[in-house]
Amino acid sequence: MLRWFGVGKGDEVIIPAYTYSATANVVVHCGAKPVMVDIGEDFNIDAQKIKAAVTSKTKVIIPVDLAGYPCDYEAINSLVVEPGIKSLFKASSDNQRKLGRILVLADAAHSIGARYHGKMSGNLTDITVFSFHAVKNLTTAEGGAVCLNLSDPFDNEEEYKCLCIKSLHGQTKDALAKTQIGNWKYDIIEPGYKYNMTDIQASMGLVELERYNADMLIRRKEIFDAYSDRLSEFAWAQIPEYENDYKTSSYHVFLLRIKNIGEDLRDKIIQSIFSKGVSVNVHFIPLPMLSYYKNSGYNIDHYPVSQNAFSREISLPVYYDLTNEQVKLVLDAVIDSVEENLQL
Repeated sequence: MLRWFGVGKGDEVIIPAYTYSATANVVVHCGAKPVMVDIGEDFNIDAQKIKAAVTSKTKVIIPVDLAGYPCDYEAINSLVVEPGIKSLFKASSDNQRKLGRILVLADAAHSIGARYHGKMSGNLTDITVFSFHAVKNLTTAEGGAVCLNLSDPFDNEEEYKCLCIKSLHGQTKDALAKTQIGNWKYDIIEPGYKYNMTDIQASMGLVELERYNADMLIRRKEIFDAYSDRLSEFAWAQIPEYENDYKTSSYHVFLLRIKNIGEDLRDKIIQSIFSKGVSVNVHFIPLPMLSYYKNSGYNIDHYPVSQNAFSREISLPVYYDLTNEQVKLVLDAVIDSVEENLQL
């Protein structure tokens, strides 16, 4: 989608410092510069800090719905249409000239099924990208989807057709169309890519879609609620926000934070949990702490909220087949491990 928008060398794309590396890597692949912004207490990009990062080189903002909780799209969508921000925008491609402002490209890899002000994730801003990787709520084993919600003068149906051509090496007909009697002839109209989903993947996705809202999301919420109810009894537990009056998560990752600890103690707690037969994780190591981005000049000291959140975060297991008995085992392992280590 960055290439579709014409992002290239010399351009800047604003992203959160706290995200998986894919959010930044795609910017680098286009020859552009990732401009990192710190997060808020909900793990999502701090919308109030985006404005200071905008320059005449800014082409795109990529908010990330971390753990499945939607970003503050009202603030972000309002920002890009402010007269002062629009006046900074320098278009360098046809699509940039048509939009006339910074594109908001949501990284919703975690948030399919989430809601924001009554709207489903996927139509909260200009373009949204979902992931259907094996660890996601809704999976096709690998792959994803692009959701177009572009305003006039764009025709979303026409842009969809263009993207289909790009996804098949610039070919004007897909395999099914060529099987029609006498319809074998095709053309290549651009040097496209190969990123269409296979039929086998799609068949899995269709089954997942059928049961997603009425089954998958319900079970994941039950697990979130069970974790939240039990852990709320402990003063050391900082429970992640996963719903409020206008936001509802997709319940992808339960981001527990332990209050008043550092990274070393967090790591010891994780080892204790593992020793009790429970697997946990950390989502994620902030980009400025990773070798490539650290060596590229990014400094985690410039992102104190991200650093603090990472140093205290432990991701608890959440998946459809996790039983109530296993949820209790997880909670017991976490609680015992934290309390053992806090007493050291």
